[in-house]
Amino acid sequence: MKKIFNIALSASMLLAGATACEDELDVVNPNYATTEEFGKTAADLEEVAIACYNRIRIEGTFARVGYLFEVVMGDEVNTYSDNDWWRAWDYLSIPQSNDVARWVFRDWYYTLNTCNYLLTYVDQVGLDTESDQYKQLKGQGLFLRGLAYYELACYFQDIPLITDYSTYTSLDGLYVPTASQSEVLDQVEADLSEAMTLLPSRDKGGEWANGRATCGAAAGYYARALMFRHKFDKALPVLKDIIAGKYGTYKLLADYGDNFRSTVENQEESLWEVQFLDYGVGGSDMEWTPVNNSKSSSQGQALETVFGNSTIAGWNDLASTPWLYQTFKSQKTTAGTVDPRLYWTLISYETDYNSMSGYANTAFTYDYTYHVTTGAHLGISVAKHTTARENLYSTVAAAGLSCGVNLRLMRYSDVLLRAAECENEINGPTQQAIDWINQVRNRAGLQSLELANFPSADALFEQIANVERPTEFGCEHGRFQDILRWGWLYDAGRLAQLRKHGCTMWLEDVVADKYNELVAEYCEANNCEAKDLKEEVTAELSAAAKEYAVSTYAGKVPNTVSEADDDPYSKWIAGHEYMPIYEGDMQANYNLVGNSANNSTSNIDFYEGYTIHPVVEGIGVQ
Repeated sequence: MKKIFNIALSASMLLAGATACEDELDVVNPNYATTEEFGKTAADLEEVAIACYNRIRIEGTFARVGYLFEVVMGDEVNTYSDNDWWRAWDYLSIPQSNDVARWVFRDWYYTLNTCNYLLTYVDQVGLDTESDQYKQLKGQGLFLRGLAYYELACYFQDIPLITDYSTYTSLDGLYVPTASQSEVLDQVEADLSEAMTLLPSRDKGGEWANGRATCGAAAGYYARALMFRHKFDKALPVLKDIIAGKYGTYKLLADYGDNFRSTVENQEESLWEVQFLDYGVGGSDMEWTPVNNSKSSSQGQALETVFGNSTIAGWNDLASTPWLYQTFKSQKTTAGTVDPRLYWTLISYETDYNSMSGYANTAFTYDYTYHVTTGAHLGISVAKHTTARENLYSTVAAAGLSCGVNLRLMRYSDVLLRAAECENEINGPTQQAIDWINQVRNRAGLQSLELANFPSADALFEQIANVERPTEFGCEHGRFQDILRWGWLYDAGRLAQLRKHGCTMWLEDVVADKYNELVAEYCEANNCEAKDLKEEVTAELSAAAKEYAVSTYAGKVPNTVSEADDDPYSKWIAGHEYMPIYEGDMQANYNLVGNSANNSTSNIDFYEGYTIHPVVEGIGVQ
């Protein structure tokens, strides 16, 4: 499937028709189908299905901001850029006048438009409803629509819910009233549960093992949607069925790094991943907006550019929080080395790698004691879903949409840890939950957990939430969705913990303070004044100050919030955990009423009757 996602089907193509003046020759372009002609055959709908996949690979879906806004809203990643629109998401303070939020809203509705077209017309082309082709077409449309609405519900909470393409014939049909998040998630569950019954498994082979939506992907996302609303009793049987192989054969790969290499994709651990063309395979055009349908599209993702340090030609926008680094460093493998998952998650220099086969201390062929961002926050650059650890080229190959690493959005390890979480929620700490967790830990070479060390469900939840999930999925899309469903922003203890996790220090402030100290010491020792120092002396002292900052503070977690220079979660206002619907869309659609971010209203009622686990001290890095 990786090589065929190059057919773009825009809303304008579906809605446009050929027109002609009364006395002029009506010439029909045979290479441009109209709505009167297109969509009337199963072959047409096969192309629409491909267009549905194409829509999840653009700017506002998963190619850049649709993936990374969720990442930076979590406690594992901060912005290290002066770009205001990254900072707004990091601080959970997005104004409704910010039209960048609209990119996510816009592009997921482009996806929904195409999915609705497929689902509306699949029943009108005469296919036998028991045929494989009918089931596969409908199943793919349902899965991708369920995925789109799930992402929109997690980002925007209350949104328009449109499921019938025929309603697009008028503005009234498009400008539907806002649906509640609960109504949207009901639709997500309905779509995904039906897709589970229609789609083949990856065991069918061919494209079904190489990028097409499968029943396993639908089952995984169905469980994920159920867990968002704490339906653990319904999610656990689905997760158990995935583990038992009902929806295809899945297993943990022996090498964790194979989940992120550009050369090892669509393997048995992946339930669902977004396909991108390898660097140099696609064209050179950077299609940042969905209206471009260039035949020379690069068809890559931009995570490598956004995560990349400026010294390797990246944009220096995002990097990990020190808490995530410390969490990795807090436990060793049974061989006494650092957790190997750190290598594939963050670009840090660890002496342990020298004794670990296949773990060279390199990142784009450069060695750094700490691969920190320059002139901004003190953080460690992210390696995951980039080629930084593969050394395919010496710097970020081409800024923008050029990286060809597929985004693995759901892996089998997530199924195991979610099953453990559900088991713990229903039955308290059990050996079965521990066994599922240990499968993930043992793959990384870590010591097995013992049930006796977790006297309560709260204690085991703490281990899952703040040790197992961060080290397995660090810097991947989904952490903030977890924070939302766990209700942490609405619990005082958890909010304080998030504030500590999100703490970081400004490298430039540390460097400046140390530089002034070194200048004062030099002047005292040499009986001179700072204004008289020669350029080579100031350069030497500046380099020493930076070296001090990196070696002293990189990867360190402040002991208290007050010791940190920056604390993004302190800016949070109840309701603003969701992105506001753009004011221009609010004005255009008179039926929209906005969400909690538009109206600054608390969502505490959402968690009524749900368990928000209190912080359990002594587990993980807190």
